[in-house]
Amino acid sequence: MARVKIIDLTMRDGHQSLLATRMRTRDILPILEAFDSAGIYSFEVWGGATFDVCHRFLNENPWERLREIRKRVKNTLLQMLLRGQNLVGYRHYPDDVVEKFVKKTIECGLDFFRIFDALNDVRNLTSSIKFAKKYGANHVQGAICYTISPVHTIEKFVEIAKGLAELEVDSICIKDMAGLLSPKVSYELVKVLRKEVNLPINVHSHYTSGMASMSLLKAVEAGAEMIDTCMSPLAMGTSHPPTETMVYALEELGYKTGVKLDVLLEVRDYFMRIREKYAGYLDPISTIPDTNVLVYQIPGGMFSNMISQLKEQDAMHKLEDVLKEVPRVREDFGYPPLVTPTSQIVGVQAVINVLMGERYKVVTRESKDLVKGMYGRTPAPIKEEIVKKILGDERPIDLRPADLLEPEFEKRKKELEEKGIEASEENVLIYALFPQTGLQFLMKQTKEEAFPPTSKVSGDFEVVVDGVKYSVSVKPA
Repeated sequence: MARVKIIDLTMRDGHQSLLATRMRTRDILPILEAFDSAGIYSFEVWGGATFDVCHRFLNENPWERLREIRKRVKNTLLQMLLRGQNLVGYRHYPDDVVEKFVKKTIECGLDFFRIFDALNDVRNLTSSIKFAKKYGANHVQGAICYTISPVHTIEKFVEIAKGLAELEVDSICIKDMAGLLSPKVSYELVKVLRKEVNLPINVHSHYTSGMASMSLLKAVEAGAEMIDTCMSPLAMGTSHPPTETMVYALEELGYKTGVKLDVLLEVRDYFMRIREKYAGYLDPISTIPDTNVLVYQIPGGMFSNMISQLKEQDAMHKLEDVLKEVPRVREDFGYPPLVTPTSQIVGVQAVINVLMGERYKVVTRESKDLVKGMYGRTPAPIKEEIVKKILGDERPIDLRPADLLEPEFEKRKKELEEKGIEASEENVLIYALFPQTGLQFLMKQTKEEAFPPTSKVSGDFEVVVDGVKYSVSVKPA
């Protein structure tokens, strides 16, 4: 049987899913050399929310994190999650910023880009894919956001995959951010994609509904070459299937992973101590499957945001109404996949509709921009009556949103210089992506947030891998 490549997400999506992305660089570095000997194909260590959280809450330079990780990882690819034209931020950035960001990321040691767009609008992926290939990335992967709706058929996903293939990506990722990918659909979708697109397939499925391990196994049976997992202390719940478990199961079934299970068991001990240290960030609700997602199709993070908004308005009694309103808003908005930022846009608008007692009486700027086409083309056309109600006499755009943006890098560089801050490419990019919090960080006004009071601490210990001792330490919070 062919080798199944294991992509471990512990150091990005694992702690983003369970620990609010708060793992410090000093707690990632000690285990890297041992982990690097395990035979994992790729470590996801960057992107997603890490760039934001590093500078905003941890007083860490995200570029320095990537460089320090690269120094210690010699055998394993280093990977990031890139939000297409949004990069690691929450709006579209002009192409000059995209190019500078991708180039600098590669210079700092990144090998593997996983690039997605919240609307699956391939136009929003063209620049980042082009620049990743131009500057020599080892692997450029196009991701399809998996969701369920009347318009998200197997044929629709094949159409998206063919669009990515035309951009000459190296592989296709089925990105199931809500845990909605069933074993049956996983098998069918991988089988069809392998036939129609003829590119390696990677399956990424959150454990939110409890189905992910089954879905990954069926994907492998259908021919998927890569699967995403997390080390068990930061697995399951809203995270991913455990790396150790999936390796054991696949090897027993005759698949070759190239991963040393004995090394993983040693590495697990380290991450168990990390879990204890960061226990104050761990929400017990996020550690167990939530089968409500199969009914409401609402990712865990989106659900918790809605709960928070309702509590602030002393309106928890309206929760059922909001849960019913979410699919209506989603249909009105052209069935966007519920992933950052569209999950927040749909969720907030649903709450507002219910609290106001009239649909779209008050509309957020983000909802207006989505309907106007400023995030890209929605999977289904938005009905004319909804466009009229939200935009009035304005008309939606029908071009790539970034085509409307003026170059920005040199402008941001000049602004930094005027403020007396070193205008290195890395600093300019931090400021361009996050003008407020990034500027605070660059002006040394950011302080590392304190650990929650329930965080526990473990001490020094040794990891023994193939007879080699690695001294590692979980330092006090």
